Amino acid sequence: MSEIIKSHGFTNEVLDWKAWLDVVDLDQATPEQIAVLEESHPKAKVQDYYRFLVHQPEILRQRSTAFNAIMYAPGGMPRAERELSTTVVSRINGCVYCASVHAQRFEQLAKRNDVIRQVFDDPHSAGTTARERAIAKFSAELTERPAEVTAAQLKPLREAGVTDAEMLDLIHSIAIFAWANRLMLNLGEPVFPEQTGA
Repeated sequence: MSEIIKSHGFTNEVLDWKAWLDVVDLDQATPEQIAVLEESHPKAKVQDYYRFLVHQPEILRQRSTAFNAIMYAPGGMPRAERELSTTVVSRINGCVYCASVHAQRFEQLAKRNDVIRQVFDDPHSAGTTARERAIAKFSAELTERPAEVTAAQLKPLREAGVTDAEMLDLIHSIAIFAWANRLMLNLGEPVFPEQTGA
């Protein structure tokens, strides 16, 4: 396990998440609900998030298809950089659970967590390289002021070696977390290890 980071209310610890509303009881779930859970995520059947969203199985199916394509599709922007971007977005949006999950994924892929500490401390200036700094800065700008982003703000990305195809991946990952964070923030709350005795 990597070094535990705790800063400004954010952490890279493994957290749980508790829904505020009723989740689907697996014993009473329809075959379609079970099928959608199984195709959404390996742990969907035991996580409140998926078991709440599966009240509307077709919406969860579409959400999972889009999410998985954006975050896990081969080629384009390296997965670690997509995870860095979504950690920045989650930090700015105040989604402690999402920031934790995607910080962990970045660490697993990049084999380091130096930039995660920076994201938790100040997402606007995070990054250990010019490319990481450009990704973090743009992720913050698009999250905070989406209607004000201009073509000029893409220039630092290009100068740092981010291709046009990678920029599209980056924008997709930032955009889907505007949605993902709001679902997490408005449907439940993170549960910390000390709350569960883990």
